Amino acid sequence: MIDRLAILGATGDLSARFLLPALAALRAAGHTGDALRVTGASREDWDTGRYRAWAAERLDRHGGALPAGAGEAVVSALDYRRADVTDPADVAAVVAGEGPVAVYLALPPALFPAAVTALHAAGLPEGSRIVLEKPFGEDLAGARELNRLLAELLPERAVFRVDHFLAMTTVQNVLGSRLANRVLEPLWNSTHIAEVDITWDETLALEGRAGYYDRVGALKDMVQNHLLQLLCLVAMEPPLTLGERDLRDRKVDVLRSVRPLTEHDVVHRTRRARYLPGRIGDRDVPAYAEEEGVDPARGTETFAEVELELDSWRWAGTRFRLRSGKALGADRKEVAVHFRPVPHLPFGHGGKSHGGKGSGGEGHGGEARPNVLRFELEPEGLALDLTGIGAHAHELVPLSLTARMEPQDLPAYGRLLLDVLNGDPALSIRGDEAEEAWRVLEPVLAAWERGLVPLDEYPAGSQGPPPHWW
Repeated sequence: MIDRLAILGATGDLSARFLLPALAALRAAGHTGDALRVTGASREDWDTGRYRAWAAERLDRHGGALPAGAGEAVVSALDYRRADVTDPADVAAVVAGEGPVAVYLALPPALFPAAVTALHAAGLPEGSRIVLEKPFGEDLAGARELNRLLAELLPERAVFRVDHFLAMTTVQNVLGSRLANRVLEPLWNSTHIAEVDITWDETLALEGRAGYYDRVGALKDMVQNHLLQLLCLVAMEPPLTLGERDLRDRKVDVLRSVRPLTEHDVVHRTRRARYLPGRIGDRDVPAYAEEEGVDPARGTETFAEVELELDSWRWAGTRFRLRSGKALGADRKEVAVHFRPVPHLPFGHGGKSHGGKGSGGEGHGGEARPNVLRFELEPEGLALDLTGIGAHAHELVPLSLTARMEPQDLPAYGRLLLDVLNGDPALSIRGDEAEEAWRVLEPVLAAWERGLVPLDEYPAGSQGPPPHWW
């Protein structure tokens, strides 16, 4: 295990909300000890004492129910250096020391190339690793160039393009439920599955993240990264093992099978929108364009939706809908697998599998809704929507089987950091996979840039813009 971690961008929101609590969780679980040292680097003119005070306050705010001793141990392991992360001399001072170091780029994507170039000039000890947050690059050309820079710095196995979604227990359960249950895998194809909705709707608005979000938007922030990863887990062929090679090969296969979107497809199968003023729960939310730090002229979307099809034997004829929005009326974070309706119902006089009470006027058929298997991501759970007989003979009623998952032993970022320190890249994104993800959405970015898809609007606290193509 590497016992040195350097965080570039150590005073940002990512460090405060996720990395510091993750380090405390690792300490509390006994995965790290006194040997681990963490050097934070950022542009603030602080010293180590001030940084430790800031970190202690953030751990109190975001550390949840972690033991106080774990947080104190992390704080005492922190050092701080003021640094320009694009300056080789500053970066060299940050990573200096004995033995390999894991360097975490908790930075805006636009700074990745300059920071990687500075690391290359500064030099890293043998056995070091580098961690890059999402999104990886800003477009396909940028991802390719960034991959080239990284290949000159470190071997591919030492590069961790992380997506914390992959470390969530419920996300991994998408694959686990498929492969560990014989009843599911024979049905896991387009013959039985009509469509899959991959949704990350949240009531959270901008919450002070304009500096990052207004330059990225929902499509790059959520769809290009997280939701395409979920698509891979839903649609991939069963891997031989869950090792880094087998798992990542099968994910790349899925992305390569995504049917390229034509300009016509983008116009009719994608949506974008941003929120207007509204009320969510007990708080008033201003319009996105009026949020502090937002440049309305950028036309940044806070809602994005894309419908994809896969050109593969297993999935020909199944639609995959990826959707994410901010400032909505309810949190809905799930993968919903919609099975096709049954071909015939023998209840009453022709009860219909598509709904309705059947023909003949008796109404005994009821309504047989197509089955839906839901992987609930936050909160963690699993639900299966079925149809059965109710209190009256021949009356069909909805049934639901639900299960709640045990909380995972480590937060998602804790699992990712542990993999980085231990050198296990299975849950990181390989370079070719990062490029394929951009290839999928390049036509969308180009068409949106040209204004071919209007920027709709929706009130904060609503369900989002109304659908218009299905």
